[in-house]
This record gives sequence, C-alpha cells and structure tokens, in this order.
Amino acid sequence: MTSPSHPTRYETPGVRSTRRQATRLNSPNPLWGSNGVAFGPDGRLYVAQFLAGKISAVDPATGDVEVVVPMDSPVESPDDLAFGADGSMYIADLVPGRVWRRSPAGEYLLVSEEVKVPNGITCVGDRLFVNEMKMNGRLLELFPGGGDPVVLTDGLAFGNAMQLGPDGCLYYPHMISRQVWRIPPDGGVPEVVAEDVHDPVAVRFDLGGVLNVLSRGPEGIVTRVDLHGTGSRSLVISGVTGLDNAAFDAENRMFVSSFASGGITELRPDGRTRPVVPRGLDGPYGVTIDLGGTVYAADHYRLARPEHPDEGGSGDVATEILQPFFHGITADNGLLHTTSQFGTVQTYDPAAGTTRLRANGLNQPLGIATRSDGALVVAETGAGRVIAIDEADTVTVLAEGLDHPVDVCFDAEQRCYVSDDRRGAVLRIDDGEAVPVAEGLGAPQGLAAHGGELFTVDTEHRRLWAVSPATGDTRIEAESLAVGIPPGTGPRPAPALFTHRVPGLAHRFAGLTAAPDGSLLLSANGEGTVVRLSPAGG
Repeated sequence: MTSPSHPTRYETPGVRSTRRQATRLNSPNPLWGSNGVAFGPDGRLYVAQFLAGKISAVDPATGDVEVVVPMDSPVESPDDLAFGADGSMYIADLVPGRVWRRSPAGEYLLVSEEVKVPNGITCVGDRLFVNEMKMNGRLLELFPGGGDPVVLTDGLAFGNAMQLGPDGCLYYPHMISRQVWRIPPDGGVPEVVAEDVHDPVAVRFDLGGVLNVLSRGPEGIVTRVDLHGTGSRSLVISGVTGLDNAAFDAENRMFVSSFASGGITELRPDGRTRPVVPRGLDGPYGVTIDLGGTVYAADHYRLARPEHPDEGGSGDVATEILQPFFHGITADNGLLHTTSQFGTVQTYDPAAGTTRLRANGLNQPLGIATRSDGALVVAETGAGRVIAIDEADTVTVLAEGLDHPVDVCFDAEQRCYVSDDRRGAVLRIDDGEAVPVAEGLGAPQGLAAHGGELFTVDTEHRRLWAVSPATGDTRIEAESLAVGIPPGTGPRPAPALFTHRVPGLAHRFAGLTAAPDGSLLLSANGEGTVVRLSPAGG
C-alpha cells in the first residue's frame, strides 16, 4: 500500500501481508474531524478535534499539521477554543463539562467544571466567556484566576461558536431555533438580531464588521449579514458539508472547518474554495458494499461513499446523507440498514431518500447483519446481547449474557457469529447460547464471513484474523492495520455516551465486510480510510 502524499493522523508503515494486497479507497484524513478553530499568537490556525480528543496547529500557507494537545492530555473532547491576551489557550471540553486553560508553556489549569456541555468559547481581552450546547443553556463568564461563574443569560436553544461584535456585544447562535442573539458582556437583556437563519452553528465577524453565520447543513451555506450597514443578507454556498466554525486571518481570509469531514478550507467571498488540509472520513465505523459495487461507510455524522479513481470514482469521499449518528451498516436489496450507538436502528432508502426507524432506546447497538428471512440482527453492545428485528419491527433476543458483543455476521448456512472485543473471541449463536469458536484474538471488532471462513479485525494487535468455524484454527491474514488508537498513545478514559441528555462520544468501531470477489473492506479508523484487502495474486 503506497504512503499518503500528505500528513496522516496515524503513524504506521502500512499493511503487512503476503496473503492480501491493500488498496486505500480514499486518502487518509489528517484531522479527526475539525471543530472549533482560532488563530494563535504564532499565526497558525489551531483546530479542536472533538472525536479525537486532541488539538492541532495548521500552517495556513503549507497545510502542515502539528499536534499541540495530544490524545493523552487531560483534555477529553475539545469542541471549541480561544486565545487570551497573554497567549493562553482556553478549551471547551464538551463531554466531561470542563473548561481548561493551557498556558503558553504548555501547562494545563482546570478553569471550571460547572459548565454543562460547554461549547462556544471566546475571549474579550482578559475576560473569558463560554456557552452551553443544550436546551435552556446558559452563557457565562468564567474567571481563570478564581471566582464563581457569572451567568449572563439562559434559555439558549443549543449555543455554539460565538464572538464579540464591533458594537461591543457578544453574538451567539441558537442552533435549534435558527436565530442569532447578542448580549453585552457585562450583562443585560439579550436581543435577537437575525431570525430564520439556515441551521446556524457559528457566528464570525470579518475585519469589515460583516456577520458571517455558518450552517451545519449539507450545502455548506454561509449567511452574510450587514448588521451595521444596510442590514442586507447574502448567501455563500461553499459545498463544504457540515460546517462547524471559522476564523479570519490578518488579511481577512476566511478559513472554515467541518465536523462531518474534517479538513481546513479557505472560503472566498464568491464561494470558491482552496483546500488547506484535505477533508475525508472522520471514522470510519462500519463499512458495507451493495450489489452494484458501491461502498458505503458509516462515518458518525453521515453516510459516506469513498470513491477510488481506479474503480470509476472521483478519488474523494462523497456524502450520501448528512445525519447523526451512523456506526454499524449493512446493505440489503437496495436498502442500507444502520445502527447508532446512541440507541437506534434505521433503514435508509438511497433511491427514495427516506429513513425508517426500526428500533429505539437500545443500549449501544453496533454491528448489524441481515438474515435470510429479512430480519435485522444486531449486536446490542451495551446490553451484552444479540437481538433480531423483524419486518414488523418487533425485537426478539437471540442470545444474552455476552461480555461486549461488537459485530455480527452470517455464513452460507445462515449460522450467526458474533465478535466480542473484551473476551477476545468469536462466538457462534447456537439455540440462544454463545459458543466460542476461537479465542485469544486480542480485541476483535469487525466481523465478516466468506468462502467458508470468518474474518475479524483485532484492534489491540492491529491484525486481520482468519478463523475456521469448523475447527477454530486461526491465521494472521494481515498486520500493521491503521485501526484503533495510534500506537504510543497513553490510556484514555472511556468516553461518556451521553452528557446532560445530549449525545457524547461514541466508542470507535473498526468495521469489516466481504465483497463478492473475495476481497475484504476494512474501516481503517486510525487514519480515516476504507482499505480494500484483496487476495494476493487476485
């Protein structure tokens, strides 16, 4: 497998195998999603990566990426950041509900644990303000030197990226009510300044004082509002799916981030774009292939299609649908069945563009497969069981009492198998009992069957195992896979799935599926690619 031509988030020499030839269907994604952005004192653009739990600095001229806050820092899930007058970086750590100060010397100070779902954060000189991304959220002033937080206002309908305007007021979006509000930093009565704004996720002023409101939707809309002139509005369509945040440099150039696909893009006033850091896959999680040969990746915030140029594609990653949250996926007769670790199973029809809810309130459903009778079989990871969902959406339990079931598959005889990454085993479901087929496999996640064998992805040792379901014999098909946390990263706390009734961080999942030609498609979630593993010589 050739090395990427640009930086990757995962240091690995590439797949090693004499049995499989590896081909990336898309280029590695240097950023594990891109959220809050702000220019630092050194002129670089600092990028918070919520899904990765790290912050990187980007040179806007070259696109060079340097990790500044690593994955094993005290910060778990940075969603936005800002710089104070002394060069300190302030970080909104969303899931644990913390706000951090990182000094210019790299020392961390916990500023507050009293903000719920902190997201939008900004500095006004030496003053620090943060808001909450929840219903009836608050906007607060925090005091890094000590002192109780001061609540400026509440009632926010999901706050997010905010900024001081040229009139001296703080401007912030209400994501749910499609409004932009403002309030003086010393408190007062909040005021609506723009209504019916397309999916507002961030507000940013350019150097001319024009308000730019970013949309989190699929078209990448930026609404420009001349608040302090004629009050006119204009739309810029960027094509950057899932905009998250923006920053203007000293030359008034606008740089935008995308929670859905990562990357950093310069966006010009006429809608033209210049990639600074390429976009790609945030995960991916599950992967599947339909009968027409189209590959789909469940990429947390969207269903995506990696399109390799040698297979008739563009070489990019296309968005099939932008919709949280997708983790497990399987294709079946023109439909795509998906799971979300936040509790749902859905069926999406690409031709009609419709989605049907199949089950809700499940405990971290993950891997999914279709049985010959049309039932959906799901590994309900958090509940330690395997369930079936029939055409009438009735849920029945096929097996329970498992440790941590992750993925499921069926062989040609319609026997059901499940991987368990805590037990390090692949098991077969026999009359409601989970019978071990092979153990000692590290942390097996993605699971597929083909040609009378089972294949599973070991995220602990970064291996692809082949398993004989008849004898339990195993062999290593490939090694040095870019899956899981990058090597050398210290232990991290398990992320919370929910925080204050808002989705938190989903657990990573390295999916696997078999194509009809005998190749395997792997979610290389450490680098943000789908890798085709073809039989050597074939």
